[in-house]
Amino acid sequence: MTGLWPLLRLFALALAPGEEGQALGLLAETLGGRAFQRAFWNTLSASAGSVVVSTVLGMALALATGLLRMPGRAVIGFLALSPLLIPSQIMALAWIELMGSSSAVLSPLGLAPPPGRPNPLYSGAGVAWLMGLEHMPLVFIAVRASLSAIPADLVEAARIAGASAGRITRRIVLPLTLPAAAAGAVLAFAAAVGNFGVPALLGIPGRFPVLTTLIYQRLNGFGPGVIGRVAAMALVLVLMAAAALALRQIILRALAVPLAAGARFQGFAPGRWSWLPVVLVWLVLLWLAVLPIMALLTTALVPALGVAFGPDTASLQNFQAALANPAIRRAFANSFLLAGLAAAISALVSIALAWLSVTAKSRLARGVSGVAEAGFVVPGTVLALAMILTYLPPLPLIGISLYGTAAILLIAYLGRFLPMVLRPVEAAIIAADPALDEAARIAGAGAMRRMLLIAAPALLPAAMAGAMLVFMTAINELTLSALLWSAGHETIGVQIFSMQYEGNSTGAAALSVMALALVGVLVLLLGRFGRGLPPGTLPWQAQ
Repeated sequence: MTGLWPLLRLFALALAPGEEGQALGLLAETLGGRAFQRAFWNTLSASAGSVVVSTVLGMALALATGLLRMPGRAVIGFLALSPLLIPSQIMALAWIELMGSSSAVLSPLGLAPPPGRPNPLYSGAGVAWLMGLEHMPLVFIAVRASLSAIPADLVEAARIAGASAGRITRRIVLPLTLPAAAAGAVLAFAAAVGNFGVPALLGIPGRFPVLTTLIYQRLNGFGPGVIGRVAAMALVLVLMAAAALALRQIILRALAVPLAAGARFQGFAPGRWSWLPVVLVWLVLLWLAVLPIMALLTTALVPALGVAFGPDTASLQNFQAALANPAIRRAFANSFLLAGLAAAISALVSIALAWLSVTAKSRLARGVSGVAEAGFVVPGTVLALAMILTYLPPLPLIGISLYGTAAILLIAYLGRFLPMVLRPVEAAIIAADPALDEAARIAGAGAMRRMLLIAAPALLPAAMAGAMLVFMTAINELTLSALLWSAGHETIGVQIFSMQYEGNSTGAAALSVMALALVGVLVLLLGRFGRGLPPGTLPWQAQ
């Protein structure tokens, strides 16, 4: 309910009458504005362009790694999923440094833009490219999952009939994977519509506004006084994302093909030219996943932009300055505290709610579990607006406003990330044997005792892995924090965005490298605790 009630209030405000009392007047006035229309069409075009990038890259990598028994498939799969694990503002900053005129990676090759020429990523095409890359794993995961479901008998029958690997791919594999690819592409569109980090770092300096950045700039410039108009913009964002998600369900129901159980297709055996796709895949992943991080690291190690990277210029000066900055130290402390509290509370709530919903079969708990998705599926900018609307006025009875405090950030994180823990815990309790709980109930154990002594220990691995996923996501979160932070309550994501926005690119790069190292440690920890999750819950489990 931490997400649903604020969203309902926001949508009610968006549908309010206009200044002269006309029905839906506020919505009509907002939609008729030139700034809105420009941002709307930019959102639509950039999201559509990003879908093309996501689909082409995601399908190509999924087919290459799923059809060919190439060495290092696990590493290749992890690199293909890396854009999903790296915060969008860090990925955007890495690509900015890679494609800039002072790029330490491209300059020695003569491929960097000439000095003085704008970075080519500061454009609508740059926004579309980077959003497409960020959401590519959604298509990759969907296609890989569909490939792993193809029966081996179906492929073997085609081989016996004399079909070549190419013909089998065209006539059997592609028709069976296209529905999943289409569903993944639509999901990528829904994610692109609500993306904030990439358009903020690329679109704002490139004067390419989209709805999420227009909402941010309006609130930043005019404050909560424009909440009505930005609520109307937020409603349009939600409708666009909801339409995409509805289309995804239609595609899955209409085009999905039921497949027989049995052994699954494991890919084609290596042939004479099998080394060629392996080399191509590694080159693509080197370009997409490795070179941008190298550019980010080299930028963090030079004293200023424009200084060539080398043994004589490289230093830890930017890292030392970042660690000496009280605002950055405070941002780390705030992010760790908020992410840790959100993860711990989500784990506790998920265990209780999942047990009440699945084992105790409480209708109320099932209803709460169902509406918990509300804060997760809507764009983060929309949820942040809903939190401002709800918690800006003083709360009843206590007369205190939560706006401008750390509490509103914590509530927003809980409303956003609770399903990350709740769904794995529900899956774990559904897969568990109910006989133990039934025996305890017959022996006279009460509901609380059964939940604490029987269910909780069994669900703890899934809850801990889900909580780690929440912590990893919340520690570098930007979309909610950009609208809800206040002085003294900065977060890591906000600091990176602010430093880059103010022109301190080397400092932002150093902070991004530290945040990226933290993400790497969390991924390793999540991989360990993720063994308690049901198969397919974590993205890389689909591999």
